[in-house]
Amino acid sequence: MKNFSVKGFLNQFTGVQAGKKVVNDAKSGVISDKREELHESFSDKREGFNLKKTLRDFWYGKPHEERRLGDLYIGNTGLYKHREWRGVKDTMYYFNMIWLYNYINMVKDIFKGDEPLMFFKGVLRYRWMGQTYLSVMHWFDRGLEGLRGEALKASAWHYRAMVSETIRQFMRMFSADKKLHLGEANEYWYKTIAHDETVSGNIFYGWRDRFDDVALQMIPYFVSCHVNNKTVLNYIDAMQSIGLPADPCPMCQAESGIFVLDDYPDYSPVMVTSNEACDGSVATSIITDWFLDRPLFAMPQPMRFDDPLVHKHCMEEIEECWKFIEKETGEPFNWEEFKKHADAQNELTLFEREKWDVAANTPYYPINGVAQALYRIYYSQDGDREIWHETDAHVKKILDKCVEQKIETFPNTRHRAIAWSCAPLYYSNWCTWAYNCWGINTVINMDSLMFDQTIRTDTYEHALDDLARYNELAPMRSMAVGGHEHIFQLWEYMEKFNCDMVIMYDQLQCKGMQGIKGMFEDEFRKRNIHAIWVPHALPDKRTVSRKEIRSIINNYMITVMNEKPLDPSLLDFDDDESW
Repeated sequence: MKNFSVKGFLNQFTGVQAGKKVVNDAKSGVISDKREELHESFSDKREGFNLKKTLRDFWYGKPHEERRLGDLYIGNTGLYKHREWRGVKDTMYYFNMIWLYNYINMVKDIFKGDEPLMFFKGVLRYRWMGQTYLSVMHWFDRGLEGLRGEALKASAWHYRAMVSETIRQFMRMFSADKKLHLGEANEYWYKTIAHDETVSGNIFYGWRDRFDDVALQMIPYFVSCHVNNKTVLNYIDAMQSIGLPADPCPMCQAESGIFVLDDYPDYSPVMVTSNEACDGSVATSIITDWFLDRPLFAMPQPMRFDDPLVHKHCMEEIEECWKFIEKETGEPFNWEEFKKHADAQNELTLFEREKWDVAANTPYYPINGVAQALYRIYYSQDGDREIWHETDAHVKKILDKCVEQKIETFPNTRHRAIAWSCAPLYYSNWCTWAYNCWGINTVINMDSLMFDQTIRTDTYEHALDDLARYNELAPMRSMAVGGHEHIFQLWEYMEKFNCDMVIMYDQLQCKGMQGIKGMFEDEFRKRNIHAIWVPHALPDKRTVSRKEIRSIINNYMITVMNEKPLDPSLLDFDDDESW
């Protein structure tokens, strides 16, 4: 071979081998150094490793200050990388009695409906249906995050009841819906009464033996906003796209937008509306009337109802509503049926007061702020249903156990807070975060304290009198736009529930509460009360984000209270894309 030299080849070969030896020696040194580092690191970990503590954390779950719940989230989604390990007992309870139990019962509840197959048609037909049903268990996760023991169990039962009743309602709507039955009215359509979500179900007790009553906006708007905060935004945009300014109450905008986008079931021959929560709802009633184009009764509830003459007028409005239903359905009011459900509703109210007594005077109350608030407002608006009694029976056992055994259900409580005014629907679980991060325990809130009225059933006149008062104490009615003497009941309830802090919701588009904000500021200073103002736009998360709400609370707790967080991982995270 030309130019080939054995000597040159050997010199080249030995040079390469020498080079390889240098490289290998270097690699050996690096590997040796790495081994020493790993050995030292492992030795350090062994020295810091506490087998007893590890086993205890596995069995009971980590102490509150070591959980780092914020590390569980994926990016800006608010979704979990994996669910929280709460200890063997609570994790197994969550998997079996919350996650698995609810999925099974959600399917069972669908098949309890009059026409189960209508569920699938409803998912495909209505935007709010598919967007909320698929994300419902994440709603559980957000609201129950960090809970342990009896608090986890009692709060979960409240969530379970709301899911069950929600399914019952939309299955009835779908069974009667003309839009899902080729435009034809069936038997269910003629036997269902539609009404505003702010018209209480107890108005219709006299027909419960022959008709079902379902609130039209309760599921498409109210429930869907809590479960998936993106759902209602397109309804607000739809209303503004036809010329409505952006400053009216977004609740009224969203309720009207459902009609603009034709995203409502047509399930009843009649409709009963209300002006509650404010006069913005009068415009909603007009939009509803235009789109439904059927017999409609507007039942206004007075804002200033303390005057006896105004109260009498409210009673007359209810009677006029009953006459309207009798005329349009051809079915008379059944007094005995009314009494049966009113007495059953009184049982719910009396147990609610028992829960309040425990919450006000002991640290043994086993229900967290979001479960307590949503459950209370839901069953109060919905009226007497079997599921509420079943749930209260479960919760009473847990409540009695906590009191008898003196179980402190929220042991890391630093502050007992009362939440006042109208809450942000897109972030109802903020109080779960506030307890986990700062130890702020929301003991009670304004919406829970409404409807505190039993209904006498000894005579028709007494029943009508109490029913009128009950509906005057509606959500956002008495304690939001019902006059300063009702709004300032805050001080009375703050003392009753032994609270040392106020979370003051600032609904930016509520003209009623905006008008009295300065008076609250003066009273807070005069009484030396720690109050955190939380701005929001009710269902519209775009005005004030959830992250901004957390930042406001963080700033107050750090700069004013000079406190450190219980869980620093929850201080700053992005959940903008979360459901």
